[in-house]
Amino acid sequence: MNHMGISPSQAASDHLATDREHIQVQRFSVAYEFPVCFTADLFALDNPVLRDTLQRLETNKRHKIIVFVDAGVLAARPGLADAIGAYASHHGEHIELVAAPIVIPGGEQIKQGLDHVIAMQRAMVGHHIDRHSYVIAIGGGAVLDTVGLAAATAHRGIRHIRVPTTVLSQNDSGVGVKNGVNLFDSKNFYGTFAPPFAVLNDLDFVEALPVRDKRSGIAEAVKVALIRDSRFFAWLEQNVGALAAFERDAMAYMIRRCAELHMRQIGQGGDPFESGTARPLDFGHWAAHRLELLTKFAVRHGEAVAIGIALDTEYSVLAGLLDAEDGARVQRVLSGLGFELWHPALETLEADGYALMRGLRDFREHLGGELTVTLLNGVGIGLEVHEIDETLMLKALSHLKERGAK
Repeated sequence: MNHMGISPSQAASDHLATDREHIQVQRFSVAYEFPVCFTADLFALDNPVLRDTLQRLETNKRHKIIVFVDAGVLAARPGLADAIGAYASHHGEHIELVAAPIVIPGGEQIKQGLDHVIAMQRAMVGHHIDRHSYVIAIGGGAVLDTVGLAAATAHRGIRHIRVPTTVLSQNDSGVGVKNGVNLFDSKNFYGTFAPPFAVLNDLDFVEALPVRDKRSGIAEAVKVALIRDSRFFAWLEQNVGALAAFERDAMAYMIRRCAELHMRQIGQGGDPFESGTARPLDFGHWAAHRLELLTKFAVRHGEAVAIGIALDTEYSVLAGLLDAEDGARVQRVLSGLGFELWHPALETLEADGYALMRGLRDFREHLGGELTVTLLNGVGIGLEVHEIDETLMLKALSHLKERGAK
């Protein structure tokens, strides 16, 4: 008992009660801003874009950079490493290239586990890359995802510059804020939300791509047009021939407009780090992700997205959400661009039914237990729904197969 007549146990109890009633709310906001530049011949000695990007926050400083390059890009452009070295030397007052560009695998193989992430971070440590240095990734979406993860988790975040080299990465993933690799048989299980320092899109990289890779990325333009911009979809309809032939001006506009729409959704959609359950930019993706896994990534992401768009469009028509003629317009555009809208793996069976349908369960789990799938309520009008009639979805799948067999 103390001099006030209160026992120590009573004082502790009163203090605990007070603590239970006392809540302080910590609140702050962090503004993110990064440039997305559209250029050509990025490493030409007289192109100031990269130099000026490095100088954006601190002028009159010599910045360390470490560069990771997609092996496939380097095979297509064998002079690239020398061009990067020459550029750094020419702008040596501002750029210190700490090592020759480091070659890393491209495609989904780099995203299988953490081995490549750790190897890149070991290189960063070895070359004393700190939070005021720059990690530059040159490659497709898988490379950007993996290098971005390595940069975001080294020193709790090193400045990361993306140089996307595919249509898909220039018009979609490159301007996003996500990084990640596949782990535990789950796509992008291990990752971060970490915006890049800058995105530098060089159209010349796109022109060097194989036909299949050029086509693949156009699916994301169809996707974002369908959920957000009917005028852009009409432009895609009118320019199907030019896009199918990969004409430079048409490709340049398609990439830029698609990137703008993705940026608008991420920046103004109210949920850039996906805290909620809505994923409008994942229209067509629940099936696409599952199809990629079922084919062990033999079907490219954009090819799978085209099929996923076709499937969810057909479901939207069958569910009475979308006019049948608008549904036919979508199918014509995708087919006109050269996409195959059927794959035998869609009919893969498991003990409990179609393996594809597990994609809906995976999506539900990824979203925290509440399923949210984007469908179409019109061209340019996405609609979020929380239930999918699996019988009706299988009917939509049957319709896709019938068209694919013709």
